[in-house]
Amino acid sequence: MKNTLLISALIALSVLFSLNCFMFPDSYEELSGKLKSEKIEIQTSNNKGFAIVELFTSEGCSSCPPADELMAKLQTENKDKNIYFLAYHVDYWDRLGWKDQFSSNEFTVRQQQYQKWLNLYVMYTPQFIINGTTEFAGYNETTLSKKISDALAMRQTSNLELNVHSEKDSLAIHFKTNLLEQNTNLFIATIQKEAISKVARGENKGNTLHHVQIVRQLKSFALNEKEGNIAIEKPANFNAKEWELIGFIQNTSNGEISATAKVNLK
Repeated sequence: MKNTLLISALIALSVLFSLNCFMFPDSYEELSGKLKSEKIEIQTSNNKGFAIVELFTSEGCSSCPPADELMAKLQTENKDKNIYFLAYHVDYWDRLGWKDQFSSNEFTVRQQQYQKWLNLYVMYTPQFIINGTTEFAGYNETTLSKKISDALAMRQTSNLELNVHSEKDSLAIHFKTNLLEQNTNLFIATIQKEAISKVARGENKGNTLHHVQIVRQLKSFALNEKEGNIAIEKPANFNAKEWELIGFIQNTSNGEISATAKVNLK
């Protein structure tokens, strides 16, 4: 019994040490300087696959800004590829001295769902998740690029088409897909393309942070037909030039994303 308790204690300490590495790292300046300046090529194939890259981040986490910068760098360098970037700002860092203006408990709940889908012991930031099936901790460009390349190499058998019409206070969306399976939902992410924050307190105190692909709202619709119409409310300060929509079809039992589409609003 004592041996069992000792082993359990050692495992707990190991987990806490790992969390400390991710959540309480070196300074933002030191981490930011570690990002490689050279371009790392993301490989593609004739399968015309796609990669949904979801980042769980926070302005209150000192290890998150380099991950935000990495996502922005990869987005800039790979505009011609089927890569879709979404940044969710979680709210569990808000209690440590700085409230992230983009944070939402809704996004914390989504990350908790991924913890269940992927059978993870802990939840942390920064965390990248690709196509709902594989995750990556941190801000290593080589590793993330490899995981995105692996996703792009997968053969895509499903498709999704989105057409959007802007109304006064809402966006009317027409969707069409060849996929109709049990336990699948259509998700629509309303995304602010970029923003800048000056952090006055917390772990990133004194830093000016540049964010891209900020998810401001995420709506889910049960997929009961291959074609139909839905509507979502426009968020505050919405405008067609600085915002976009990304839609994707996700299995609500295991998290796998099978199709995606992006709409640049006009």
